[in-house]
Amino acid sequence: MEFKSLVELCERLEKTTKRNLMIEAVADFLRGLDENEIEPATSMILGRAFPKYDPRTLDVSWATLSNVIRRLSGIDWRDFYSAFRSTGDVGAATKIVFERRSPGRQSTLIERPLTILEVRRMFEHIAESKGQGSRDRKERLIETLLSRASPLEAKYLVKIIIGEMRTGFQEGLMEAAVSRAFSIPLKDVQLASMLTGDVGEVAYLCKKYGRDGILNLGFRVFRPIKPMLAQMATDLREVFEEHGGRTALEYKLDGARIQIHVSNGDVKIYSRRLTDVTRSLPEVVSLIRGEVRAREAILEGEVIAVGEDGKPMPFQHLMRRFKRIHSVDEAVEEIPVELYLFDLLYVDGESLIKTPYVERRRRLGEVAGSIPLTKQMVASSMEEAESFLRAAVSEGHEGLMAKRLDSPYTPGIRGKHWFKIKEVLEPLDLVIVAAEYGYGRRHNWLSDYYLAARDGEKFTVIGKTFKGLTDDEIAEMTERLKKIAIREEGSMVIVQPKIVVEVAYNEIQMSPKYESGMALRFARITRIRDDKSPEEADTIETVRKIYESQFRRKARVNIDL
Repeated sequence: MEFKSLVELCERLEKTTKRNLMIEAVADFLRGLDENEIEPATSMILGRAFPKYDPRTLDVSWATLSNVIRRLSGIDWRDFYSAFRSTGDVGAATKIVFERRSPGRQSTLIERPLTILEVRRMFEHIAESKGQGSRDRKERLIETLLSRASPLEAKYLVKIIIGEMRTGFQEGLMEAAVSRAFSIPLKDVQLASMLTGDVGEVAYLCKKYGRDGILNLGFRVFRPIKPMLAQMATDLREVFEEHGGRTALEYKLDGARIQIHVSNGDVKIYSRRLTDVTRSLPEVVSLIRGEVRAREAILEGEVIAVGEDGKPMPFQHLMRRFKRIHSVDEAVEEIPVELYLFDLLYVDGESLIKTPYVERRRRLGEVAGSIPLTKQMVASSMEEAESFLRAAVSEGHEGLMAKRLDSPYTPGIRGKHWFKIKEVLEPLDLVIVAAEYGYGRRHNWLSDYYLAARDGEKFTVIGKTFKGLTDDEIAEMTERLKKIAIREEGSMVIVQPKIVVEVAYNEIQMSPKYESGMALRFARITRIRDDKSPEEADTIETVRKIYESQFRRKARVNIDL
């Protein structure tokens, strides 16, 4: 099938907000695909070059992509910035400038129509370009691809390359479309998607084998699944009310959540974003290999960096370990880590996700060997819980997790089975959408950051800060932001919404300064959340909820910041 058909579908999706119309359009499209086109097409509609379980990445910088767009369009680059300002979308801006190319240039560039499989193969070649000279090779490959694209195709190729489809068609709707396309119950498709780790593979199995192709699926070791998520509790009283007066409390460690897969001595470790971080944690691999008492298992745990005194180190140090793929032995010495386990999802052919939490915890203790579990207690009173919370915080941890005793494990779902409890005002995970150059010794650094919350398909600014990062971190952040810069406006650089940071603040105030009508007071970055994607950033609804909750203890006063 021609790639043109896929992008015309995406264009229709972008122009409607009616879920049923979107689902039916995608279902009809999927029915018309060949078996080998199903997974690539499904991934691309969701804005991915590859399925989620595939470790390959395109790794294309905005500088590389913009060079290609500039050469192929042949226009003044200021026209691109103007197009971006009018659309707010890099892909849409690319379409506009491609449409403005001269007729002669356009006719010589577009050859035979692109197909879905050709686009996938080109993505594979780009991802496989590694080592010295890889940037130039990637640039040539992208130029070859875009030179054969119509303006509309170029729009969506760019969207897929930068990973920002923004049609409003998300994974849950794709599961519904697969269900409708192949007349298979939605609950079966959702379960299969969870077990395989990718709805594109489920679509392929449904196309090829029908319902029988997904009914007997089980966990597949080395295919990471979405982690179960917790809801923030306003206080301990809410936890006891929701959990029926009795709950399991665990220390919430100030570390990085990992998913561990074990099979016959082989070990792989995945971050909460399901990326493979095995090479960065060799001592954890050795520990798992030597201690876990199971032939096959999928476990969850938390890795924390620890100092010489045994206390947790700041989160940023741990993230340095996760990024390190070279000189790992040095990193092991510089930033030692400890592993604590807290859940068991699968062991020796048996899925435990429907097993109550207390039983999963018991089974985890049986297979963990000498690996410690997160500190836990089952509490029946506020006094017990408050004392346990104080102990967790005094030991340098973030707070507590509260887990309903009979709760199943629900991958990718945030609900009231699990709560997060912190003694301090909950920080927000926000996305940097712009930055300004500083003054004095910071004049060469992008050191003043505009912070935005997720607002549907866009990001809405709720604050600005220059506080929290060290000089070394600011210098590193400057280089990262320059690589994803879209345009400059005086001293301000507008960037792609890619980098998530955890932001502390004193309170949220009313403010006419930002479109949201709210502003963070005394905002400061507490850590860079490279373990989180922009899709995991906090929403504007969460910010409003926190804003409203402040008035339980304060008078309502509007202040212009």
